[in-house]
Amino acid sequence: MSKFEGPKFPATIFPGTLYGLDPGPDFPRIVRMIVEIPKNSSNKYEYDPEARTFRLDRALYSPMHYPAEYGFIPGTIADDGDPLDVLCLIDHSTFTGCLIEVRPVGILDLIDQTTTDQKIIATPVKDPRYERVQTIEDLPPHVIREFEHFFTIYKELENKVVETRGWRTLQHAFDTMIASRHRYQEVLLHLAQKRRA
Repeated sequence: MSKFEGPKFPATIFPGTLYGLDPGPDFPRIVRMIVEIPKNSSNKYEYDPEARTFRLDRALYSPMHYPAEYGFIPGTIADDGDPLDVLCLIDHSTFTGCLIEVRPVGILDLIDQTTTDQKIIATPVKDPRYERVQTIEDLPPHVIREFEHFFTIYKELENKVVETRGWRTLQHAFDTMIASRHRYQEVLLHLAQKRRA
């Protein structure tokens, strides 16, 4: 079996779905984000590429809420086979399905049970309140602690362990996004070649 086959790479994640949107002309410095979970929600919504709509995956088991807009960068495939996760700091929540242009400022490395998981942290391009936030170092220390705390315990009552592995630099975030974009393009090329065969 090819490395691009199997359940991690369903054909439905590509053109014709939100997963197949271009990540933006200024990628990776400015990227498009599709919001799945608005800030302060206790529900985990996910985009369903087969139904081409959003669905409720589950309510959080813990009495918590998402500390930022949570979604994905289209046109990417992360190490886990899904589009790359992104969280956007914002003062007022938007809505599920909203497209936001965001400026990545860093990346949080996690181990979700046994799987490597990476979260791009970003700020909205069109919000002047965040113009001076260019890297993780520009964020208030308490905001950084909030992110770490949330991801450490939000699955605790599901008897699942998530371990934070630390913050990485903006350049590391760029490298991760570029690698995920190349992975997407490789899979797309593989599917096109398979259809021609």
